[in-house]
Amino acid sequence: MPYDISTTRADLIIHGERVPARSGRSFETLNPATEQPLAQVAEAGVEDVNDAVASAREALTGDWGRMRAADRGQILLRFADLIRRDQDELIELESLDSGKPVSTIRRQDMPAVLDTLTYYAGFADKINGQVIPARQDALTYTVREPVGVVGAIVPWNFPMMIGMWKIAPALACGCTVVLKPAELTPLTALKLGELALEAGIPAGVLNVVPGFGAVAGQALVDHPDVDKVTFTGSPGVGRQILQGSAGNLKRVTLELGGKSANVIFPDADIETAAKAAASGIFFNSGQVCSAGSRIVVHNSIREQVVERLVARAEKIRTGDPSDGDTQMGPVVSEKQMGRILDYIRIGEEEGARLVTGGARAMERGYFVAPTVFDDVRPEMRISQEEIFGPVASVIGFDDEDEALAIANGTSFSLAAGIWTNDMRRMHRFLRDLKAGTVWANTFGPTDVRLPWGGTRDSGFGREHGEIALENFTEPKSIWIAHGA
Repeated sequence: MPYDISTTRADLIIHGERVPARSGRSFETLNPATEQPLAQVAEAGVEDVNDAVASAREALTGDWGRMRAADRGQILLRFADLIRRDQDELIELESLDSGKPVSTIRRQDMPAVLDTLTYYAGFADKINGQVIPARQDALTYTVREPVGVVGAIVPWNFPMMIGMWKIAPALACGCTVVLKPAELTPLTALKLGELALEAGIPAGVLNVVPGFGAVAGQALVDHPDVDKVTFTGSPGVGRQILQGSAGNLKRVTLELGGKSANVIFPDADIETAAKAAASGIFFNSGQVCSAGSRIVVHNSIREQVVERLVARAEKIRTGDPSDGDTQMGPVVSEKQMGRILDYIRIGEEEGARLVTGGARAMERGYFVAPTVFDDVRPEMRISQEEIFGPVASVIGFDDEDEALAIANGTSFSLAAGIWTNDMRRMHRFLRDLKAGTVWANTFGPTDVRLPWGGTRDSGFGREHGEIALENFTEPKSIWIAHGA
C-alpha cells in the first residue's frame, strides 16, 4: 500500500517529543521525481539546536548514562527490530524524499542500516579498557568513556544509511546525539527518531533537528556543549566545520567525498570491468562519494571499454523510483541537476568528447541522462572536481607509471580501483594508490566491518569497524596506589 505522506508529522524531535520550531518556521521538501511538494518540515533554528543540545547533555547523566552497557545493546537491538518491522514505510519514504529507486533502497540501503545497527549493538558491552602494569606499587588501568554529546550532520545521498553510520556507534558507546539531516531529505531521520523512542531509548538521547546547514548545522558546530561533530558532505563545508570546532576544541570526523579512479589494464576481463565501471558511476545517479567517475583505461583497449560503457548507459532504465524496474532515479534537486549540466557543458568546452547522454532525461523531475565523456585529459575540471552526478570521464594511459600518476593526481583520496590479472602489478598498485579503500577486480562494495574514510580533500578519521568506536570514546587512565 502506498505510503501516505500526509500522515507524517514533520516536527522536530527534542527530548522525546515532537515539537514545532520555536520560530514557527517550516520549509517545504519536494519529490525530485515529480517536482511536487512532499512535506512541510519544521525548520530548526539556533534556539531549537540549543534545546536539543541541552536535552542531550542532561540525558548523558540520566537513565542512559547510568544504564548497563548490555541493556543499552538490547535497546539498540529492539530499535533494529522496529526498523525491520517498518522497513516498507521507511523505504517508500526514503524514495519519495530522495528520488532513489525503491529497488535500490531495498537491496542496499535498508540491509546496510540494519547491519550497521546490529553490528554496533553487539559492541555496546565490549568497549573495554586495559590493565597496564606501569608500576609494582599501584594498580594502573584504562577505561573508555563516552565522548559526550555528538552533533551528527548527514548528507542527502544516503540519508538513512549514513545517518545510521553515525547514530549506531555513538549510542553503542553511551553518547547522546543531535542529528541534523540534510534539508533536502529529512523525513526518514524523523521516522528513525520516533522508532528509537518506541524502542526504549530515553528522551534526549537521540534528538532530530531538520534545518539548513548555515543555521542549524552551524549552531551545532559552534555549540560549546557539543563534544564531537561527525560530518559527511562537501570539502567546503568540512573546512567551515573545522573552523567552527575551534571554539571548544571539539573532536571532528569528516568524510568529504572523492574523485575515484577506476584503472583498467589490458589483461583484465574487459566485459566484467566495463560492467562494474558503469555501475560504479551510474549507481544512485552518480551521487556517491566513492563513485568511479574517472575511468582510467589503457589506450589499447579504450575503444572497447567506451563502447561497452555507452551500451550500458543507454540501456539504463530511468524513471519513476517507485517502479521496481527503474534502475536510475532523478538527482536530488533542481540545483544539483543544474550543477551536473553545467559540468557537462564545461567538459565539452574543455575539449572532452561527449559520447552519450549530456542532457536532461525527462520533461518532469530532476533526471540527468547517463553520460560518458571520452578523450578526457587529467587536468580537465571534469577530471579534477567532484560532479556528484552520472557523468563518466574516460582517460587513456600508455603505461603503469602514467596510470598511477593519473589515479593519484587529484586532491581526493577516498577510494580507487584496479582491474588486472597480473598479481605483481596488482599488489604494486594497491600499495601505491592514495586512497582509504582500494578495490581489485571489483569496484564499490563496502561493509560496516571495514574502516571507511580518506585523507586530503576526502577528510579524515574513519567510520565503520571497531576503529569507529574511537570516534565516540575518550580513554581515561586510572592509578590506584597499593595500600591507599
